[in-house]
Amino acid sequence: MALLLRRNSSQLRLLHRLGATSTTTEITRLYSANNDNNNVTATTPSPTSATSTTKAGNKLQSKRINLAAVADADIKKSVFISQSHDIFTNLALEDWLYKNFDFGNHHVLLLWANDPCVVIGRHQNPFTEANVSKLMERGITLARRNSGGGAVYHDRGNLNCTFFTPRERYNRKYNLNIVTRALFREWAIKSEINDRDDIVIKNKKISGTAAKLGRPNAYHHCTILASANKLHLGESLVKEPVNYISRATASVPSPIRNLVDVNRCVNVPQLLSAVGYEYLRTAATALEDGGSIQTMKQRGFQLINPTDKWFPGIEELRKNYSSWDWVIGKTPKFTVEKDLELKDDDRGMKLKLSVDVVAGLMANISIQLPQNDQLVPVVTPLQGQAYNEQNLNGIIDALKMVSTSNVQQAMNGSI
Repeated sequence: MALLLRRNSSQLRLLHRLGATSTTTEITRLYSANNDNNNVTATTPSPTSATSTTKAGNKLQSKRINLAAVADADIKKSVFISQSHDIFTNLALEDWLYKNFDFGNHHVLLLWANDPCVVIGRHQNPFTEANVSKLMERGITLARRNSGGGAVYHDRGNLNCTFFTPRERYNRKYNLNIVTRALFREWAIKSEINDRDDIVIKNKKISGTAAKLGRPNAYHHCTILASANKLHLGESLVKEPVNYISRATASVPSPIRNLVDVNRCVNVPQLLSAVGYEYLRTAATALEDGGSIQTMKQRGFQLINPTDKWFPGIEELRKNYSSWDWVIGKTPKFTVEKDLELKDDDRGMKLKLSVDVVAGLMANISIQLPQNDQLVPVVTPLQGQAYNEQNLNGIIDALKMVSTSNVQQAMNGSI
C-alpha cells in the first residue's frame, strides 16, 4: 500500500461505509510514513441471509434520492481494490455491488486482476471464441460475465476497471478518459479512444470495453493490458477448425499491445495507483482536474475482501457464476459442421458431420453426403452429453473407422 499512498500526506485515514442496507461493515485503514505496519480494524455484524441482500437491492429504487438535486461537489468517490484474483469471485463482487449499492451520492471505481482466464460476454458462444478443451488442459479458467461485448484474456498482467454510477450518470467516455489521462500523467503515454470505445496506441488495442445498464445502477468495465502474456492470449483465443453456425455475438479481432511495449517502466501496481488517483482527483460528473484538494475530499483507496462476511450472499453469486449451467449452458443454440473423408481400401467417401447443440448439450448428431440433402442420424452414447472439442473429436475418430459400404447402406436405408 506504500505505493498506493505515496502521493498523500504522511497519514491517510480511509473510512468506508457500505451503501447497501443489508450490512453496515465499517473499515478504517491507517497509514503512517514513519511506520511500515498498516493497522486495519474492521467491525462486521453477523451476516444476513442472501435473501435479505436481495431485498435490500430491490429497495434501492424506492429509496433513491433525487439525483438531479445532488451537486457534483456532494458526490464522494472511492476506489475499491479487490484482494481476490479468482475470476468468479470478482464477477460476483461486481454483480453484488451493482445489485445492492446505492451510488446516488457515492461513485465507485473497482480495480481487480485475475489469474489466467478467458472471459466471454453474456451472449457469446465460448466455442467460437476459444478452444475450451485446450483451456482446461492448460489450467486457464473459462468464465461468462453478465455484460455484453467480446471475449478477453486475463492474467495478473491485466488490470480490470469497473466504474459504478447511477444509470442517469453513466458516461463511458468520461471513464475511458480517466484511463488515458492517467497513462499520460504517469508515463507520458499518448493513447486514443477509437469509434468502438477501445483505447488504442498507434491503432493497437490496449483496452476493450463493455457495460451493464440497468435500473437504478449501471457499470462500465474495461481491461488495460500492462504486461499480459501475449503468447497465452493468442493461443487461448484460437477455436477448433470446424464450421460453427451460431447467432451468438462474435468478437471483433483486433491487434493488441502491452503498455510495457511502449514504456518498460509500466507495471500493474503502479498502473492501479495511477488510474485510482486520476479517478479521485477528477470531478464526479465532468472531466475537471481538482488535483490534491479534490483527492483529499474523497474516500480514497479501500482494500476489499469479497467474502460473505463483508458482502452477504456473494458466495451464492460466485457459485452461480462458476456453474456449468451459466458458463456453458447459457450458450445460444448452435450447429457444428465438419467435413470428413472416409477411406476404405481404394475407395474414398466425403461426408459432412453435423451436430446441433442446445443449452450446451449435443441434441442431434448426423452425417450427410455432399450430393445428398438426406441427414442420417449417428447412434452414439455421446448424444445428450455436453458439447466440447474432445467429445466432437471422439465422434470424428469413431466415424473414421466406419467402412464406406456401411455408410452407403445407411444412406440407402438398408441398415
